[in-house]
Amino acid sequence: MRNLRVRIADRRPGAGRATLAAIVTVISLGAPATASAQTPGEPSSPIPSVGDELFAPFEGSPAAADPLRAPRTPRHPFMAPNGLSNIHVDAYQTDTNTWAGPLGRSDADSAYFNRECASITFDSRGRLVTICVGLDRPVLAMLDPETLDTLAAYELPPRTPGAGSNPFTDFSGGGYFYLDRRDRAIAPTTERHILVIGQTGGAQNPGFELKRDLDVSGSLAADDKIISALPDWRGRIWFATTQGVVGWVERRSGEVHKKELGEPIGNSFAVDEKGAVYIVTDAALYRFRAKRGRVATQWRKRYANTGETPPGQTQAGSGTTPTVMAGGRAVAITDNADPQNIVVVRSAAKPRGRRVICREPVFREGSSATDQSLIGAGRSLIAENNFGYSISATQFGGSTARGLQRVDVNRRLTGCRTIWRSRERAPSAVPKLSLKSGLVYTYTKPERSDGTDPWYLTALDFDTGRTRWKRLAGTGLGFNNNYAPITIARGGTIYLGVLGGVTRFEPR
Repeated sequence: MRNLRVRIADRRPGAGRATLAAIVTVISLGAPATASAQTPGEPSSPIPSVGDELFAPFEGSPAAADPLRAPRTPRHPFMAPNGLSNIHVDAYQTDTNTWAGPLGRSDADSAYFNRECASITFDSRGRLVTICVGLDRPVLAMLDPETLDTLAAYELPPRTPGAGSNPFTDFSGGGYFYLDRRDRAIAPTTERHILVIGQTGGAQNPGFELKRDLDVSGSLAADDKIISALPDWRGRIWFATTQGVVGWVERRSGEVHKKELGEPIGNSFAVDEKGAVYIVTDAALYRFRAKRGRVATQWRKRYANTGETPPGQTQAGSGTTPTVMAGGRAVAITDNADPQNIVVVRSAAKPRGRRVICREPVFREGSSATDQSLIGAGRSLIAENNFGYSISATQFGGSTARGLQRVDVNRRLTGCRTIWRSRERAPSAVPKLSLKSGLVYTYTKPERSDGTDPWYLTALDFDTGRTRWKRLAGTGLGFNNNYAPITIARGGTIYLGVLGGVTRFEPR
């Protein structure tokens, strides 16, 4: 991988001074020659952190495992096993792992890449397969799970931000990808292609090799971008674009079928075993399926929307990827009202009863925003408040609005209610739930008057919302996760992409 190099003279017109200062600060992390981004074969070096000695490495008390029951999410036949395949754990996008996460004290380390390794998957040998995004380009990387050394790297096409786009909130061209059942990374690119990239060399000399290039650029506008790609249960690769085009590619022929919605899309999507594809635009939640060579709309449900982009979100609409829940009987998002609501609807093409099951307000009026997928476990949902997040807003002691909130749907699927609220500040992490541990894992940053910036892996009790413990990750801008998810590996180690690279928390 290459060092990240950006000249101040390259600043786009109208870019804010605070954002520019943040970019310059990120670049300055790589000033020492010994802290360059890795290439395969080079040992990793830690992310620079200043002031860790001011803070206790661990707060709280270790928790006892308190396992939970939830309906099993079906294994997708064309994706790697659940928990290993994509940013939101499975095809339902539940953000719920069946295996354990850490229960308490853990050893924390990091690897410095000067780019953010956000979306993390695991191949059949347990190695990390991730796309590390910098201001120059995304890079597909294979990392050793113990040392975080780079084992292989594959450069993807350069980033091509459109007019007015923010490189720190543009997730197209690599922010979402998935690992298939053959350890191949399927990644949309900035050139409106979908690449199928396989592994070479076995365990001793691993590498990457392009296996297939699915060119969908002829079906899209020149300034459009693919935000995400996922397969349906027949193996068709579906895609969604930022300008509101939804389509799929035939697995064998490569033929492209599409539908233009004319409504922006800023998130990934969910698929289920019935062939349904759930996509949320800035206007409505949809259920699609492939039908006789076309994209068929099975239903469309509008949601409340102020029409404004709340601070902390990346679009003027729902900030959530749809979550299939309740054993596949329902799908949930947040709307863009003020305050926002968790909205749960029946997933069936032709439901019995009303489409909308319930709307439950989350967080406070005037300080309500989320840009993360909801955790979905059975009939329980957990939302995280990201109101006020930006890179500059979380520097020099700053943080975001408080809040995580659990909402449960009743057994008859006729209503929902709030179970608990947490006052933790989780600026922008995609939280995860471990069913085996009974803990919700997020990434927090307290407000501080002394101008310091400690970041913590934080565990909440699923039953009560009480904070059980916090583990210091590091201090300073390099440890800001900037919308990256918590990722739990088999064995309980947690990985988290940050602006400096990737952090790792291994249970003792």
